[in-house]
Amino acid sequence: MEKKMNIEAKARVLMEALPYIKRYHGKKVVIKYGGKAMLSSELQKSVMMDIALLKLVGMKVVLVHGGGPQINELFEKLSIKLDFYEGMRITNEESMEIVRMVMVGKINKELVGILNSHDLKAIGLSGEDGNLLIAKKLKAEKDLGYVGEVVQVNVEMLDALLKDDYLPVIASIGIGKDMHAYNLNADHVAASIAIALKAEKLIFLTDVDGVILEENGKKKLASVIDTRNIRSLIKKGIVKGGMIPKLLGCADAIEKGVRRAHILNGTMDHALLLEIFTDEGIGTMVVRGDVLGADF
Repeated sequence: MEKKMNIEAKARVLMEALPYIKRYHGKKVVIKYGGKAMLSSELQKSVMMDIALLKLVGMKVVLVHGGGPQINELFEKLSIKLDFYEGMRITNEESMEIVRMVMVGKINKELVGILNSHDLKAIGLSGEDGNLLIAKKLKAEKDLGYVGEVVQVNVEMLDALLKDDYLPVIASIGIGKDMHAYNLNADHVAASIAIALKAEKLIFLTDVDGVILEENGKKKLASVIDTRNIRSLIKKGIVKGGMIPKLLGCADAIEKGVRRAHILNGTMDHALLLEIFTDEGIGTMVVRGDVLGADF
């Protein structure tokens, strides 16, 4: 009897997923993967398995990754002092080489290897390849060195890869018109790529459940936020730290044509599948203010 109930439960899960599989078949989905969700090898394999499933049911997936924790760890091992300004790592010539070594030489190759173990056509890239991400120096009150921001995405290159059934895995390093590599914020890179591709979804995998708001002295997860409220939440200091670039990236993407943006806890098993293939979903979804109450 118990075995029959388990089989029936599995069947219900598959039936619940079916309309979402049909809805997103052939659609472009940009996923940003970073933070503590990258530190466990077992968790990393689990996330890549979810991404493999999305690809195998017909979604056109682009994966963007950062590497902050791993980069900081290597700096500590090499006894190189890290300098930060407003949460951004000041990146000189020596630091940029370490950033490139970790992100392109280690993380990117690891993710591509795991994905290809599932018989996919994952291809590792950085923004330097084929002028994929043209960058310029990020202006701030303090000189940040080779920290940049995206000014152009080579969307033709990405569309060609997706058309040929490749899964691009992109390290967040850009190339400037001065031919120097720039360290880029991976959240901004993912949002820029989603906008350029006119993606159906932009998903940020982080290490928190989503946007946490306080109501009557109690903290609760905001399951849906509309773009009209985001800048107000930041201005009031309700949203802080690393959540700011994610929410701003969501708002920018939604306002420029991406249909839905999500912030999920990538340390939760199968967070991607639960968000995309179930009725309830998890995390925080960002929508335009005029579509609240619509079919999500």
